[in-house]
Amino acid sequence: MKYHVPDMSCGHCEASIVTSINVLDADAKVDVDLATKTVTIDSQRHAADIVAALNGIGFPATYMPD
Repeated sequence: MKYHVPDMSCGHCEASIVTSINVLDADAKVDVDLATKTVTIDSQRHAADIVAALNGIGFPATYMPD
C-alpha cells in the first residue's frame, strides 16, 4: 500500500514513520521515499489504521490506492 505524506522532509521524519509503523505491525516492511513524499508499506493492517498511526505522530497521510 502506498501513502502520500507531504510533511516529511528528512531522515528524522523517515525514522519516526518507520518506528510508528513497526509499533503498529512489527512484521511490516516500510519503504520511505523522501523525494516523492511517499511511503510504501507491506502490512496486514488496514489502510485506515496506518493513516491513523501516521496522523498520530504528526504526519498527515493519504492512502493512494493502486
